[in-house]
Amino acid sequence: MTRIRRGYIARRRRTKMRLFALSFRGAHSRLTRTITQQKIRALFSADRDRGSQKRNFRRLWITRINAVIREKAVSYSYSRLIHDLYKGRLLLNRKILAQIAILNRDCLYMISNEIIKEVGYKKSVGII
Repeated sequence: MTRIRRGYIARRRRTKMRLFALSFRGAHSRLTRTITQQKIRALFSADRDRGSQKRNFRRLWITRINAVIREKAVSYSYSRLIHDLYKGRLLLNRKILAQIAILNRDCLYMISNEIIKEVGYKKSVGII
């Protein structure tokens, strides 16, 4: 009986998994069973932590904006700024506002002052 040569499909699949696990330590990058377990675990963690990363960055941006805004005016806060931005139809997301707050505080102060004037003007005239 002649010898049957195995195909390359299983080997190709394992090689692909090994390439995924190259940076893992110890048996997690050498043994096929352990590689598959760690791959499942890594992908699950990545999927789970993607949402928490977004939440954490949003919290960081809000904290930065609030800190810079409260430096200038004691009675003014982050929530009032965002409310006034929406009222004034100025759509800047929190990421951009946080970058402005860190890199150019005067620009953020100018934006907030303009928004306060515009919203205050509309309130006193009775447009809103």
